[in-house]
Amino acid sequence: MDDQVIQLNHRERATLRAVAGGHAQMSCSCEPDLFIDGLACCDQSTAHRLAHLGLLSPARPGSPWERVPARLTESGMRALSHRTDSATSLDTFSQVGTMTAVAG
Repeated sequence: MDDQVIQLNHRERATLRAVAGGHAQMSCSCEPDLFIDGLACCDQSTAHRLAHLGLLSPARPGSPWERVPARLTESGMRALSHRTDSATSLDTFSQVGTMTAVAG
C-alpha cells in the first residue's frame, strides 16, 4: 500500500484530521469503533474502512473493547497530505467565495 494512492472522500479526510488533531479514541477490537471528543463517531463504517485500510490505529495496546487514543499511521499521514484535484478545486472555490464576501 506504500506506493498506492488512496482516494478519500471529504468525510474520511475530516475523520483523519480529527485523529491527527488528537480528538479521537478507538476501541480495541477487530471492528474498531471511533469516538471523537468522547462521542461515538456518527459514521462507524467510515471508521472501520479507515482502520482496515491501515490509515489509523490504536496509539497503544489495550484490552478488548477498551478505548485508547487513536493515531494516524504513516499511510494515514500520507493519505491526508495527498491533495486530489477535486479537493484543490473545492479549496480554490472556498477561497474565492471568502474573498468575495470580504470584498463585498
